[in-house]
Amino acid sequence: MAEAKVDMAEIQKKMLAEIQQEFDQFPARCGLEDVEETVEMVPMSDGVKLKTYIFRQKGIACAPALLVRTCYPGNQAGDFLKARNFAAHGFFSVIQYCRGTEGSEGEWEPNFHERSDGTDTINWLADQPWVESIGYYGASYLALTGWAMIDSLPDKVKGMYLSVYGTNRYVSAFNDGLFRQDVLTSWAMDNAGVPVTADYIQSCCYKPQVRVDEDLWGVKLPWYEQMICSPDGTDDYWNTGFWSVLREMPSRVKIPIVFEEGWYDHHLGSALSGYRTMSGEGLEKCLLRIGPWNHGKYSVANAHACKNGGSNQITDIYNFFNTLLKEGKEPESGVSLYVIGEDRWINEKQWPKVRDTKHLYLNMADKSLCRDKQAKDSQRSFVYDPENPVPSYGTESCLKSWTANGSLKQPEPDYREDVISFVSQPVTEDIAIMGKINVDLYVSSDAQDTAFSVKIMEVLENGEAYNIRSGITTLAYRGHSSERQTYTPGEIVKVNVDTWDIAWTIKKGSRIRVDISSSDFPQYSVHTNYPGVWALQEKTKKAVQTIYSGKEYPSAVNLPVV
Repeated sequence: MAEAKVDMAEIQKKMLAEIQQEFDQFPARCGLEDVEETVEMVPMSDGVKLKTYIFRQKGIACAPALLVRTCYPGNQAGDFLKARNFAAHGFFSVIQYCRGTEGSEGEWEPNFHERSDGTDTINWLADQPWVESIGYYGASYLALTGWAMIDSLPDKVKGMYLSVYGTNRYVSAFNDGLFRQDVLTSWAMDNAGVPVTADYIQSCCYKPQVRVDEDLWGVKLPWYEQMICSPDGTDDYWNTGFWSVLREMPSRVKIPIVFEEGWYDHHLGSALSGYRTMSGEGLEKCLLRIGPWNHGKYSVANAHACKNGGSNQITDIYNFFNTLLKEGKEPESGVSLYVIGEDRWINEKQWPKVRDTKHLYLNMADKSLCRDKQAKDSQRSFVYDPENPVPSYGTESCLKSWTANGSLKQPEPDYREDVISFVSQPVTEDIAIMGKINVDLYVSSDAQDTAFSVKIMEVLENGEAYNIRSGITTLAYRGHSSERQTYTPGEIVKVNVDTWDIAWTIKKGSRIRVDISSSDFPQYSVHTNYPGVWALQEKTKKAVQTIYSGKEYPSAVNLPVV
């Protein structure tokens, strides 16, 4: 489907107006004209100096400070507007640019200086006589820079508000050997350190992908090359150095934090992976909040009314730090979830909830999903051509393809020859899904390795279908193995297609639909139908894929229900 044009200037204008409107609901101590701005070049341990802006109300001697560390000078208008308003509301507000960006010294290398630079900066800030206490906030990369130092904080740091970022980088980058291109290939192009003008889709399709940086982008990016050549969870790239340390950060939380996510944010899976590693002490101080949002915290759950699912850019952050730093009280902890289909928030102690599983079996005879297994085994086949992948539309893990992300109205069943659809009868009561949907498939292929994708939908009574969750796996990583396995063409094997968590109530009278295919591009890299590391491959071939169902092959959609 064609991607709609996005007017970024109009989006930014709207965002700035919303930020100011949110601040205006709180009593300010002074006007923005009474906020002064100074700049310091703060030295790091290795002598590199980082450009640091300090915003303060004129005449204020000592106050709580809020710190942000960013690599995005293009977001300066919004960042500075927040900083000036926080200063007008009685905080010192400090914004630092990561090394190699916006006047900070040193060479820009994403991620890997953030732990040492962040620790040096937070200690410098704690030593300032005008700092009474410290809070840290940020979203996406700005949350990474907070997570990177969360286990080595001085006593003045009282809490963090970290949005839309996950600390398990492997989960953010790969799903059963398939790379999340729409997030990380596009991010590499936008943050290469030099302007990249190459076509995005052409870049995603370039083979071998390991050479796209030099051949199309005109710059060598070792960090991108290493990442895309490390599809195994056991690879050294993920288990040594910075990524190994970052993965452990949630288990080391000892201060109050807000762990904020969206059901359709591309970091959700990684974030929940980290949340599940938190210790009892950390959980007691953590608030996990998940809304119906994309990476920008805008609601993208379009199947049902979403009057109560709106997000805010500032209000929750302001209240968190006002409670913690000014009133000296512990903020609330636990889990706060928006339930799609019910248009309400629920509060829990932890996530996920205790649940049962509802099985819906694939019936090849009438292309249905039913409560009972077929008595007779049957099969359906399709041809998967990597040169003509299924376009991503209605996704959890897209960034560049901004308008494809979220729960969106889907095409009709069997809308392509390489998409097989199964639809249930209308459900007779509401079905409350809480947790990870997964799909068991019995499959075979004439390729040595290939992929299988699924999309689970709610079909409303008016016939419109909206995606709930999607997922993908490969024969090499069937069973979610962390290392590649071999496959003999023609062999019937069971694969399990896992999805990310969701809280969604399917309404009485709706139907449930699942589409099965072998691609979802550019949300995921296109499988070539050859075994081995995708980033090193230079050619593709077609594959004949077969799905089986019946007593011996009980392919099924498994719904975690309350």
